[in-house]
Amino acid sequence: MSPRTKEQNKEIRLRRLAQIRKAAANVFLNKGPLLEIRDVAVQAGLGYGTVYHYYGNKGDLLHDLLWDALERSGGWLEAPRASASGQAPARGHFGLAVAADIGNTSAADSQSKSRETAATAELGPVAAAGVRLLQLWAEDHALYLLHKLAGEGFASLPEARSAPLSAAFRREVLAPLAALLETGRAVDEVAASGENTAESSYRLHRAEMLLAALVGCASLSLRRGKLHEEARDIARFLKL
Repeated sequence: MSPRTKEQNKEIRLRRLAQIRKAAANVFLNKGPLLEIRDVAVQAGLGYGTVYHYYGNKGDLLHDLLWDALERSGGWLEAPRASASGQAPARGHFGLAVAADIGNTSAADSQSKSRETAATAELGPVAAAGVRLLQLWAEDHALYLLHKLAGEGFASLPEARSAPLSAAFRREVLAPLAALLETGRAVDEVAASGENTAESSYRLHRAEMLLAALVGCASLSLRRGKLHEEARDIARFLKL
């Protein structure tokens, strides 16, 4: 058997890291900061030494998990707009992440997704965005943790690590959501309008409150494994 190439080794490493982070997100949902590397190994079906080889402590693991989730968090506001205009939604990071986990989808599943997209398109832009975000949380628990811990100021991380995360979350998630809530315009259009600091802070505060409400309402459904199908009910309950 010929030795693996450098590219093959890199692919294996990336897949293993994704496997570990996914397991960590699932464990964190149940144990919170009490999560231990051993718990992650059991959840991932890997040896303790294997996980420890990649992450020597849970702080590094949580830090990487959150940054990785933040890199996948862009674009969820655009999905409802694309659906409403009749365009096919871009797969982006979310599509790739799901495909890696479940492989090729069946024809029946594709039809179900099409019906779901059509139903979501009937909602207003804020409600549609909220439903889409809830459904993404159901698919990717690390995304839910990102939004949950962001609402807590990433307090489980040291300040040197939490501050850059908070700033990036504010820029990549809160600012676009604030723009949608207030005007329906893209965030760069809002910036070009020359709003003052007080107005900007108020918009961001509204976005934070909405995400906090979604996180709180999603918790029970997520633990019961019902978040995807109950997303529209949550949006109606919050009157988005």
